[in-house]
Amino acid sequence: MSHNTFGHLFRVTTWGESHGAALGCVVDGCPPGIRFTVAEIQAELDRRKPGQSRFVTQRREADEVRVLSGFMEDGDALVTTGTPVSMMIENTDQRSKDYSDIARQYRPGHADYTYDAKYGLRDYRGGGRSSARETAARVAAGALARKIVPGLVVRGALVGMGEKGIDRAKWDWDFVRDAENPFFTPDAGSVAVFSDYLDSVRKAGSSVGALIEVIAEGVPAGLGAPIYAKLDQDIAAGLMSINAVKGVEIGDGFATARMRGEENADEMRMGNDGRPVFGSNHAGGILGGISTGQPVVARFAVKPTSSILTPRKSIDADGNEVEVVTKGRHDPCVGIRAVPIGEAMVACVIADHYLRHRGQTGRV
Repeated sequence: MSHNTFGHLFRVTTWGESHGAALGCVVDGCPPGIRFTVAEIQAELDRRKPGQSRFVTQRREADEVRVLSGFMEDGDALVTTGTPVSMMIENTDQRSKDYSDIARQYRPGHADYTYDAKYGLRDYRGGGRSSARETAARVAAGALARKIVPGLVVRGALVGMGEKGIDRAKWDWDFVRDAENPFFTPDAGSVAVFSDYLDSVRKAGSSVGALIEVIAEGVPAGLGAPIYAKLDQDIAAGLMSINAVKGVEIGDGFATARMRGEENADEMRMGNDGRPVFGSNHAGGILGGISTGQPVVARFAVKPTSSILTPRKSIDADGNEVEVVTKGRHDPCVGIRAVPIGEAMVACVIADHYLRHRGQTGRV
């Protein structure tokens, strides 16, 4: 199988399957001299890992990362050497028997049929390589990517779940990472609403989708290119590569189709520091594929989890018509744990473009 790598200079290859012995990533192109700790990478993985509340899958994985190569020790920290950084996360709580009843059935909404159509076989144990379990490796790579661009801060939040949304006037970034917040929501008042809503969805044997917003601050102006290496193009591609993502928008996105030109244009004035000051950010920090220096804003839509207890009509590998019920441990809203994954993909793309910009122009 090909196409397990993304990025150009900051190049990430992921490997492993949902029910294999382990999964991981190799980050090639990370510059030498980047200081990091295993604890910093582990902290990001802990945000994504399963089993942390009743609202996510109860698969119990420690997701403990091991950094195998590409570093030298320097006191309490590790320092990259410029060689490939390899990281590994062992799988410790696989329950492949949960999938034995549907080993030859195609789950509606999943990649079962298309995977079989392409390769002539599929790993029915949680989807194998096509499982969202693979995204743990991306989060590990993203933790390292955050170190590449000086001053870069990438944060994400869940801003909608099914029919429910947040009050944006109550946005609090500190609350997103609060231990009492199981949804990565920036609005404390939405927790009770989301909890009751998701409990009812879960008890009905169903699932629901979500809307995630990622904001990257400290992105220097000039990253990207005007034609085939647009910064927003690569961010969209990175976010669309996440399992279950069905839509991406940059800045105001689809809402701009309902605007007039004078409303949508981000007006500029000269600041006291000799740099432009924008009156708005409808463009999401990117114009003509190149960063403006404003916060880069991206949102992505995550579809409802396809593994549900409600019977769904389908077929099996022999062409028989069947009804599929997916048992086991699944997220009633897979979008919840997509927040740190979205952050990781945006961080990786920006780090890659930063290195490409530096290599092409010599400017940072």
